[in-house]
Amino acid sequence: MDWLTDWLISFASERNHPLGFAVLGGSALVEYVFPPFPGDTITLFGAVLITGYGWSAAGIALAVVLGSVGGSLLDHWIGLKLRARPRPEDSARRESIDRLIARFERHGPAYLVVNRFLPGIRALFFVAAGMAGMRRRDVILYGAISVALWNALLIGLGAALGANLDALGAWVKRYTALSWAVLGAAAVAYLAWRLVLRRRRRRRGDG
Repeated sequence: MDWLTDWLISFASERNHPLGFAVLGGSALVEYVFPPFPGDTITLFGAVLITGYGWSAAGIALAVVLGSVGGSLLDHWIGLKLRARPRPEDSARRESIDRLIARFERHGPAYLVVNRFLPGIRALFFVAAGMAGMRRRDVILYGAISVALWNALLIGLGAALGANLDALGAWVKRYTALSWAVLGAAAVAYLAWRLVLRRRRRRRGDG
């Protein structure tokens, strides 16, 4: 994405350029629809525009929030379409989907509030919310809260580190690596727990 950040830098001195806000919002939207897209890199550049070039913090935050909410609503719509489809005939898959839906029915708001802080799997939260039948207005509310908190963190880092995209990017890379490590450890722990429960059930059945 260096070409895009270089292109943004080319008119960064034109404070509050509408095209800059459009690119920030569009990047945030695409990230939710196509997770491999490095939307955080563009959002980081928004922090650089604020601290180094005097762009409007409110304007950049609004652009990213609107883009992220738009992308999350597309994911939510996909989840609603999946909800309307017949359940898989395979009992194991059907049970897994039922558990996922049950979790979101109980803790959906909490999942959506933390979504922005979890790299790579953000979009899946909103697909699951759609499959659980979560209301669109709740998706917008909790998704916007998550993006606002994440943006506040990035803008705060920008203010602390100055207009240094490399330093900000290095921080996000470390945070992303740590997040994946925690998620991986949690997944392994969950699978181990499920395996222990399955063995206990088998022993009870044999007994």
